Amino acid sequence: MTMIHSNLQGVRARITQACLAAGRAPDAVALLAVSKTFDAEAVREAALAGQRLFGENYIQEAVDKMTRLAAMDLPQPLQWHCIGPVQSNKSRLVAGHFDWVHTVDRPKLAERLSDQRPAHLPPLQVCIQVNVDGGSTKSGVAPEHALQLARAVAQLPRLCLRGVMSIPDAAPDAAAQLAVHLRVRQVFDALRAQGGAGFESFDTLSLGMTGDLEAAIAAGSTLVRVGSGIFGARHYAAC
Repeated sequence: MTMIHSNLQGVRARITQACLAAGRAPDAVALLAVSKTFDAEAVREAALAGQRLFGENYIQEAVDKMTRLAAMDLPQPLQWHCIGPVQSNKSRLVAGHFDWVHTVDRPKLAERLSDQRPAHLPPLQVCIQVNVDGGSTKSGVAPEHALQLARAVAQLPRLCLRGVMSIPDAAPDAAAQLAVHLRVRQVFDALRAQGGAGFESFDTLSLGMTGDLEAAIAAGSTLVRVGSGIFGARHYAAC
């Protein structure tokens, strides 16, 4: 068994235990393996261990990785999620290669993705990114503007609105983690209650990472994004 396979088993066990502790079904939470900075062979190892959903932050790196993996013999098709900021000059690559985007935070980006989504592909699955902390340097729409953005996404022809994503600031302990995650859950619940037309598939709360997935699951996350817990520590190239 490889390190990645063993780590995946450990993360899946954590998810199951957190679901049971929260009174939720073990299959209520999906695992997104965050493979940014890791090569195609690492993704292949995870895929051979049964992992299907992969998240990437760096668009060109991800597209190159997808190309290499397409030539490999894998047990099932992979599903690719863009979880990093999308600059205007990279929106066409995202629209043409990814299955999901978690980081739509402005109507203009949503419009570009819809316009650039190839007609032969199914609609791009979209989560709006919400900034519950209010930090000026962080991406995401403010909670009070989330409904307006979600409704704008819901009306675009080549997009399918799926839910909310957030990356709260690190919290010092489990109680503080839960408190901030519950703020995101409140936004998610409010949008689902008020949305209307185009919200029929609104079912995804993308929340929680390696260090706080238990608190995120307790708050209602349906998808946790785990990178280092699966692939190990990242080594970024020096500038």
